[in-house]
Amino acid sequence: MQLIGDIFFLSGTIFLFLGALGLIRMPDVYNRIQAGTKAVTLGSILTLMGIFFYFPQWWGHLCLIILFLLFTNPVSSSALARAFYRNGISVWTKTK
Repeated sequence: MQLIGDIFFLSGTIFLFLGALGLIRMPDVYNRIQAGTKAVTLGSILTLMGIFFYFPQWWGHLCLIILFLLFTNPVSSSALARAFYRNGISVWTKTK
């Protein structure tokens, strides 16, 4: 069981790293929000699933945290993108 948990931890950290890399590498704020939200959400969920294999008695709490992440991350990224759009921050020039 711990091997499965380790695999989830490793894949979660890879996605968290890719999300952080996307925040650095993407050209404009809209692409950064997209890269950060999707990769970090998946990385967090995989890490929490890895925790489940180490501590199975925490399954209820971990499910609630995963549901909270699934509902709040897309809403917060959408609110951020809308705020940037309303403030007149344009997309990267090569995107058009």
